[in-house]
Amino acid sequence: MSERKHDFIPRNAGQFNEFMLRIVETASEKFNSTPKKWDHFPKERLNALTAKYTVFSGKYHAALNDPTHANIVARQEAQAEAEHELRGFISQYLRFPPVTNAERADLSIPNHDKTRTDHVTVPETVEFEIHLKNIRELIIDFKVKGASGKAKPDGYDGAVLIWGVRAEPPSKPEDLDEHILASRTPFTLHFDEGERGKTAWVAACWQNERGIEGAFSEYKSAVIP
Repeated sequence: MSERKHDFIPRNAGQFNEFMLRIVETASEKFNSTPKKWDHFPKERLNALTAKYTVFSGKYHAALNDPTHANIVARQEAQAEAEHELRGFISQYLRFPPVTNAERADLSIPNHDKTRTDHVTVPETVEFEIHLKNIRELIIDFKVKGASGKAKPDGYDGAVLIWGVRAEPPSKPEDLDEHILASRTPFTLHFDEGERGKTAWVAACWQNERGIEGAFSEYKSAVIP
């Protein structure tokens, strides 16, 4: 079992964009609903979160369409600022009621395990397929190995997906730089324009609510379309 701990906030710019956008849209929809479904945070904080995402989104798409060094650096700086605001918002407002466990799971925010059972091992392994659909994207369709359905195991946050663009197969999980906790399947990995035509290697393992990971699957590869 791997001892690495994977942050639930993605580092990859494409995954970060999807992750933050889903939180901004959900928080806005529930705050502005009639009656309010979420009213436990001030409008100013929602506005600040939205503003940081808007700046990042502009820099992200600029770098995606024109991946110059200047655009990539600007995207990285905007992502760091957006992540700082996002972490504070999650910690202060999304970790407790009225936000439910189901809502957190839908936002890919891990729930704290409050049971007294000893979930100290993760015996299940991940089985997955890689599908091609759109340019710069790989779709990872995962499930419990040998299972007929695609439901994640009870008491699990989801599957940790790790990947990297490299010519040779990885020899160990640490060789793959990118990671994300995927709470639902299928999950789409995003790549930059400059990575098209290169080979991406992917592996996955299950993670339970205590943050304990199981064994990683076999490595699979696909050429980035």
